[in-house]
Amino acid sequence: MQATATVTAARHATTIAVAVTAGHFINDAYGAMLTPLTPALQSRYGVSIAAVTLLASVFSLTSSVLQPLLGILGERLDRRYAAALGPLMTGVGLTLMGFVPWFGALVLLVAVAGFGSGFFHPAGAAYVAQSSPPDKRGLWASVFSAGGTGGMALGPVFASVGLTHLPWFALIGVIVAALTFAVTPSGTQQARRVSVAEYVGIFRGPLVWLWAMAVLRSLASMGYNAMLPFILLGRGYGAREVAITLAVFAVSSAIGGIVGGRLSDRYGRTPVLRGAILSTLPFFAALILSSPANWWFYPLTFMVGAAVNASIPVGVVTAQEYAPQHVAVASSIMMGFSWGFAGLLVFVVGALADATTPTVAALCALALLVPSAVIATRLPEPARTAFR
Repeated sequence: MQATATVTAARHATTIAVAVTAGHFINDAYGAMLTPLTPALQSRYGVSIAAVTLLASVFSLTSSVLQPLLGILGERLDRRYAAALGPLMTGVGLTLMGFVPWFGALVLLVAVAGFGSGFFHPAGAAYVAQSSPPDKRGLWASVFSAGGTGGMALGPVFASVGLTHLPWFALIGVIVAALTFAVTPSGTQQARRVSVAEYVGIFRGPLVWLWAMAVLRSLASMGYNAMLPFILLGRGYGAREVAITLAVFAVSSAIGGIVGGRLSDRYGRTPVLRGAILSTLPFFAALILSSPANWWFYPLTFMVGAAVNASIPVGVVTAQEYAPQHVAVASSIMMGFSWGFAGLLVFVVGALADATTPTVAALCALALLVPSAVIATRLPEPARTAFR
């Protein structure tokens, strides 16, 4: 009888993890539609390039930078609604971008869609953390992370249908939201009122250093992705080579995250964090200095993408284990807040490219992995305690 109950509980936990991973996939697919659609939005609303690029900044602000605050709200309310409403708000908001009457309304619509994404990520990560077996937390977190990476690869495909036909894709988000709400339990059953001081206290000690490590690592990766089109175009290659390189990098990132997560279950979180960053450095430098003319370029792209991103889900799980009573807020610090903060600093890499060259700027961004690795060596191994 007890064995049957254990099997049933395991199946329910797996169902929850699959549902929120599907939500992560479609949520991030919606988010990845925005950038490819900016030329069409500029034409539709008759605004400047600067104005239309503001949309990406607004989406980044509400979906990433504000994620810790949304994670706190998710803990104080019902996490179930945050997990379900996330893909629903993001999907409806971003698929209706071509149907609002004026540009100011479009900015508001994109902001609301970003809030949906910001609510979803900490709630989804918390459900995966609480559903996963303690000895497989890294693996489950990496599969959840890979769902988002896969969605980001699919987003430009959705965008290719154009603004007119885009609303049809909102139906996917509606279905996923309904399924997520149906299978996830209430997130307030064991909730307690938490003071603002306690929330502020989460972001201290090793979690601050873990966040700093993640910001530096993310800025190095984002800087390379931002400079890649300019580097390849300057060497005589076109949009095709850029697209293939970014696609290989994205796919390898998902695979690397899964491998890194599983290795962290076996050998510890901090050894994988250190190893992933340190092993990346020489190969990343070689990648920046090579081109598709070299036979090793795409295999090297795959290896670098897998290595540098192997630490992403491991960092999320480490943060959760540093703050086991606040897994949603800890997740949001490592996902939205670190990525969003790094995203706000990418313009520095662009300014450096204007002053020097894109290759020099990419190499300088890569150099940020050195202090990131130094920080990783000083992080204590977290205890694998029960989550609440």
